[in-house]
Amino acid sequence: MPRRDPVRLRRGTLTPDQVEAIRLPREELSEYAFLETRDAVQRLRPVDGQIMLAAYRARLGNTATAHLADGRHILDVPALDRHDVHVRYRPLWDSPINRGPVPGRLPVQQAWAWCFVRDGRVVLVADPGPRGALPMLPGGTVEKTDATPEDTLHREAAEEAQLSLADPVRLGWVLDETGEVYGGVGPNARLRLAARVTAIGPAAVDPAAGHPLTRLLATPPRQPPCWDGGRQERGKPGSRWRRHESGGTCPPLAPPPSRRSRWRGCG
Repeated sequence: MPRRDPVRLRRGTLTPDQVEAIRLPREELSEYAFLETRDAVQRLRPVDGQIMLAAYRARLGNTATAHLADGRHILDVPALDRHDVHVRYRPLWDSPINRGPVPGRLPVQQAWAWCFVRDGRVVLVADPGPRGALPMLPGGTVEKTDATPEDTLHREAAEEAQLSLADPVRLGWVLDETGEVYGGVGPNARLRLAARVTAIGPAAVDPAAGHPLTRLLATPPRQPPCWDGGRQERGKPGSRWRRHESGGTCPPLAPPPSRRSRWRGCG
């Protein structure tokens, strides 16, 4: 009889050649699928889903071994689990970043930024929802009241994460060929920037979301920036995330990352 219970792989990354070589023993397995964690957890038994998420987040966050009982953490709950954080898959070829200036014919419709604190980590925000929270870079849509995309960044960073920024630098842009999210306005550019965080204020309600967003600190990958944490961009961060508690400025509260872990807490 084909096995009906889902089977999970606990670790490792399969290469394209390994995927092509997969052959299922008919007497044991009926099919296989590659799913995002938000979809996979819906197909697993609750305890198996919690084990899968704990393993995935421990690998993603580069944290120590997760100690579980019946799928639940028996020690301190890591931030990724506490905030039910997931990462949306983005193929590397979906949205290549163009390094040069934005062509004059393309309007800039969005501006997002890697907002760096003093120790080199970046601030991410995550909006909790029924299917978990997806981490995102601070930023948003260029409004008519914004004189420049940099003005958009300052406004959105303050609204979403209560950040004060300085010295924004343009890193490149992503081509949106259709502008469908803006009603089909046609080709436009989504600008990517970097900026220095000078202060983080107390948590406040994001006007767009109607509630405060979770704020996280992440160590970016050593490669050139190529991920956007869920905002229709490619790749994903491979780092440990911790929530920044409300109040205070970030640099004094953020100790340097330890040598054993690429992440440390901010609050």
